[in-house]
Amino acid sequence: MLSKSEKAFLKAQTFLAGGVNSPVRAFRGMETSPVFIRKGNGAVITDIDNNNYIDYCLSWGALILGHAPQAVVDAVNEVLHEGTSFGAPTERETELAMLISKCMPSIERIRFVNSGTEAVMSAIRLARAYTEKKIIVKFDGCYHGHADHLLVSAGSGVSSLHGASSAGVPDEFIQLTVSIPYNNKQTVEEVFRKYKNRIAAIIVEPVPANMGVIIPDREFLLFLREITTINHSLLIFDEVITGFRIGLGGAQEYFGIKPDLTTLGKIIGGGFPVGAYGGKQDIMKLLAPDGQVYQAGTLSGNPIAMAAGIATIDQLKEPGKYDALEEKTRSFISILLEICRNKGIQVNAFGSMFTLFFSDTPVTDFETAKKCDVKRFAAFHKQLLYQHIYFPPSQFETNFLSFAHTHREIEETINSIKSLLS
Repeated sequence: MLSKSEKAFLKAQTFLAGGVNSPVRAFRGMETSPVFIRKGNGAVITDIDNNNYIDYCLSWGALILGHAPQAVVDAVNEVLHEGTSFGAPTERETELAMLISKCMPSIERIRFVNSGTEAVMSAIRLARAYTEKKIIVKFDGCYHGHADHLLVSAGSGVSSLHGASSAGVPDEFIQLTVSIPYNNKQTVEEVFRKYKNRIAAIIVEPVPANMGVIIPDREFLLFLREITTINHSLLIFDEVITGFRIGLGGAQEYFGIKPDLTTLGKIIGGGFPVGAYGGKQDIMKLLAPDGQVYQAGTLSGNPIAMAAGIATIDQLKEPGKYDALEEKTRSFISILLEICRNKGIQVNAFGSMFTLFFSDTPVTDFETAKKCDVKRFAAFHKQLLYQHIYFPPSQFETNFLSFAHTHREIEETINSIKSLLS
């Protein structure tokens, strides 16, 4: 007999392309149909068959406070009764902008959009206008959204595609995008020699999390800051995932590096669609209406997303908040490392993010990530679901902990993984 989720997926495929609105949700290669979610509370999600799962996907990292935190729910309810969208300025946009700028001083001015893809797309347009150069340098396995010119050696769900990162992207669109290995200074130097005075910007996930978590080399990130400055190019930190995840100041505070532009998303929307990009005032003033770089959006700065973001950051500002999350994660990861030792599984972790790579050798970049045993991961993922543990349905995605995960839920997760790998 089909479960309600299986029936729901069959129906969805009749009306939705692929049955989903984002490819990885289809559970392709996971040896099971996707789970349809009805509700979430704390660290637990409930599907339409009333099965509960301890959630380590957390809407792909957006829900650092867990599902339906009371402070966010209250803030949204208050705004909801005032109106859902105006297409006009509201004070909440300024309030959230001020909060972000205080936490990330490199962001002197900010512009809100509706997704991480939109934020990155706009930041790159701005970088090209500011530098009057055309070439963008990215890193293999780093995913910066699905804009045509960035679907080159991309990570995230794209990692499972063969050949080009996407059909329908003309070669002409990606001729000005150069993708090179991460954590490799020599290759960066070679690119700047080859394209001298033509590189507008380097864009990087300071902690890559879209090919699974890859541990960054701080000296490499410092080098990127140095070489872009010398060559009058911009350094863009894509902190859609790391922003407010690693700490209030994101990866740039953690590593002590000031990028020229930063892209944000996920956490700053408190569970609602959002994106943002910001940086130095002299760069941001090129945006219309002050400058000649055009970018607009009907729902940009949506009052509900702004209220949810403000409530989320207010919660994150409480003293000792991040210390508690990191301690919880460290304890969890130390036990995971012991469980996975000598079992052909590598555990990569940074902050409250982690990935279990099914590989006999350390995973340090996109090439080593692609060699992981995806079939073994799929079988493991299916078994986890039976144990009521919800991991992202791809070997190349990142798991997240939240403030809502209790010690009991973490212990239950550890016991389930231990039983599956024994």
